[in-house]
This record gives sequence, C-alpha cells and structure tokens, in this order.
Amino acid sequence: MKSFLEPFYILRINGLGNNAFVGAFSAVNESTWEHLKLAFFPMLVTTIIGLFFTNINIKCYLRSRLCAIITAITFITIFFYTYTGIIGTNIAIIDISSFVVAILLGESVFYKLIKNQKNCNIIFSNTILVALLLAFIMFTYFPPKIQYFKDPITDTYGIIRSNKH
Repeated sequence: MKSFLEPFYILRINGLGNNAFVGAFSAVNESTWEHLKLAFFPMLVTTIIGLFFTNINIKCYLRSRLCAIITAITFITIFFYTYTGIIGTNIAIIDISSFVVAILLGESVFYKLIKNQKNCNIIFSNTILVALLLAFIMFTYFPPKIQYFKDPITDTYGIIRSNKH
C-alpha cells in the first residue's frame, strides 16, 4: 500500500510544483526531515485505513502503528547519518535500500507488538501521532535552521525558497 502512494509524491514534484498545501504532506526539498515524510505520511494513511478494516483492539492497534512509524523514521535518520558520516557522502541506492529496510523493520515491529495486548493507551498513541503530524506540517513552513532541515542542494529550509541562513 505504501508503494502505491509513492506516485502521488512524484506527481506533487513533477505536476504540482511548489503547491503549499500538497507540500505539507510530501517532501519539498532534499533535507533529511523532508525525506522522513516519504515514510511518515504513507504509514499514517495506512494506519487510518487499517482502523476501518481491522477488528483488532483499537488501542493496541494505534500503539503498534505508532511504534512502527517511530521505528521507521528513526532507522532512516540513524542509518543515513551513520553511513554518510563513515563514507563522507550519500549514495542513492543505499538511501533507497535503507528506506525499504526501515519500512520492513517498522512493519515487523507492528506485527510483534500487535500480538501483545498489554499496556495499550489510546490517549498516548493519539497524542504522539497528532504531535508528529503537526511537526511534519509545521516544520515544512517554519523549519528550525539546523542541518537536519537544510536542503543540501539549495541551502534552504522548508518550502519557502527565500529562507537561506
């Protein structure tokens, strides 16, 4: 399902230009933070869709999906900065492969956690999911001026192109 949604990101890049609304939900530059949207939003969409098609305890479902999302975006970040720190540059095939591994790792965490019906708190899960959603949207328009949010190609931050240093 997640790879089904990827053409919509390509359409946003090729067909919609810098549409401010669409940019809130898709990568608007080459920063690490914006690349995390490629994992976060499809996983969030599949989480919402899953709410309607699952008969699993909703509290544990949301907790397990939250952990899957956090696992995926954490792995992407740690792996990217570790390997680029070691070799001094990034390589597209490694980036793409690590993205696939991150999604598979996140989904395996979901699978393992969904079998455990203990310690499920829907308020905590919803709060963190909404906080992540708001952070991804807000930092598209108002990113902190740190390396994590900086586009290495244009030296800009977020969707607004006139926001250099």
